[in-house]
Amino acid sequence: MQILRFSYGELREFCANVLEALGVPKPAAFLVSDSLVAANLRGVDSHGVQMLPLYIDQIKAGSVDPSAVGHVLTESGTCLTYDGENGLGQVVADRCVDHAIRLVGQSGVSLVVARNSNHFGAAAYWGTKLGRAGLIGIVMCNASPGVPPWQGKEPRVGTNPICMAVPGDGWGSWLLDMATTTVAMGKLDDAAYRNQDTIPAGWAIDKAGNPTTDTQTALQGFMLPLGGYKGSGLALMAEILSAVLAGGPVSTEVGSLRSGFSPLRISQMFLAIDPARFIGLKEFQDRTARLVELVKSAAPASGYDEVLVAGEPEWRNEQLRRREGIPIPARLWERLADIAGSLNVSVPSGGLANNSEA
Repeated sequence: MQILRFSYGELREFCANVLEALGVPKPAAFLVSDSLVAANLRGVDSHGVQMLPLYIDQIKAGSVDPSAVGHVLTESGTCLTYDGENGLGQVVADRCVDHAIRLVGQSGVSLVVARNSNHFGAAAYWGTKLGRAGLIGIVMCNASPGVPPWQGKEPRVGTNPICMAVPGDGWGSWLLDMATTTVAMGKLDDAAYRNQDTIPAGWAIDKAGNPTTDTQTALQGFMLPLGGYKGSGLALMAEILSAVLAGGPVSTEVGSLRSGFSPLRISQMFLAIDPARFIGLKEFQDRTARLVELVKSAAPASGYDEVLVAGEPEWRNEQLRRREGIPIPARLWERLADIAGSLNVSVPSGGLANNSEA
């Protein structure tokens, strides 16, 4: 399969130019673009530039307001509720994280919830922003319903991610960002763009509720909760802490990202904790590093060379892709180039490679 490779900078500029051509204000366009390309850089292609066509469909359909920035609904102590006014998810999230950082100074803990927002990219992007501010960041959101509950075969919740980041820039530390499904929905899109006819067992079911490993059948079906009833429980936890708490739509009340014809009205949650109020920032970082060291000291199981912790594969991917470029499947790039051409946006050529590995 043919792969094209691009530098972080040229891919980010290209995506931003496409968004600007659609009427997205320049600062917002670069923020959205940076969040997507940052995911690609970390090897999280499910939340990378393959999301751009979905965003474009939303903007063209008028189901998202690219100029909206949202406003504060309520603020009580270190608790804040934000109305995203149907703005771009990244714009809403950026303001919510800034509010969480501002409020945490009062007591060492702050909680910001948002409603009427949209897809904000990878949750790790926002958890990392809190981490860089010297805070423990916990981020959750709900999503378009595409996942049946445990023991069900009709979708009732989204992939509802859970992220936790610790203070620092991320490198060599610990960063969890996980869907509450076996894999993110975007993994199916990525498999399709890579011309992979099959996916691993346990990822998805067909419309009738039967397990499937066929990529196209899975795309028409539903994702499976992570670990059965445990994943369903975690998905509802994220739904409660974001949508229920924020007063936003829940479950099947949320719009569909893949249809692009109605507002999503997604809810999000941003929790900031200042470790300096407990044991001090440096001691917290030292103790976290010690914990990671102890975990990684375990002898690797058969078939593995080492024990990895959350965040480590992504940091290694980032190092590799900064050197060798970000790989984009030719099938996806053709779609992006067609969109750019229709908007008179210049398209970077990229370098060619004949492999599907990142």
